[in-house]
Amino acid sequence: MPYEYATYEKRGHVAYVTINRPEVMNALHPLASHELSGLWDDFANDDSAWVAILTGAGDRAFSAGNDLKATASGTGRLPEGTVPRAGGFGGITDRWDLHKPVIAAVNGWAMGGGCEMALACDIIVASERARFGLPEPRVGLFAGAGGIHRLPRQLPLKIAMGMILTGKDIDAQTAHRYGLVNEVVPHDQLKEAADRWASQILECAPLSVRGSKEGAMRGLDLPLEPAIHRSYYWLQRHNQSPDRIEGPRAFSEKRQPEWKGV
Repeated sequence: MPYEYATYEKRGHVAYVTINRPEVMNALHPLASHELSGLWDDFANDDSAWVAILTGAGDRAFSAGNDLKATASGTGRLPEGTVPRAGGFGGITDRWDLHKPVIAAVNGWAMGGGCEMALACDIIVASERARFGLPEPRVGLFAGAGGIHRLPRQLPLKIAMGMILTGKDIDAQTAHRYGLVNEVVPHDQLKEAADRWASQILECAPLSVRGSKEGAMRGLDLPLEPAIHRSYYWLQRHNQSPDRIEGPRAFSEKRQPEWKGV
């Protein structure tokens, strides 16, 4: 199926989502967000897709966030009568039931909503050219797609507040130093690095990975004891999966496990 604002392909168990508006630094208007939300719906519902990689087309930007020119001109709106898809900005910032892992391959500027999309991912691999920021207050807006809440949870508070209150951005190396980014690589090695992270995830049992993400995310705001004793759907699914037997058996037989993901 052709897409207008993104490319979407699956290779093996990996889904690749690429924002494809390089002429506007991959900024998004409502039509683009709507399309991306449909892609994330497909990834969530495809049992053969175990990991996703999100990136932006071109060499300049992951995403510059909200397409302010489109907002000002009134273009890029959903046709009248179209029901907006759930999922928030880019179809991912307000998606709370996606327990499959998502890797952001940040290839350049990740500003505003672009930064918020990266923050909504589980792992961030950044090009040495990447920059992260929430500049919304500088244009009379605020980072309402989760940025003002996710950033203080993913950075030291004073660093996060300095970015939020001034709209200033940070480079990839600074983001890595503060733990916002998992790895910084030369620009031409970004795709290879993201694929390497995806391959390492695929070495693990997919339902165990899904349950581990669900438990980690849903337990974050709970005290330790109730977080440990809470029931998690995907961990229960994994415990009933043949992969629960396959893992220890493959280990004892000194071979690679053959995961089914069911």
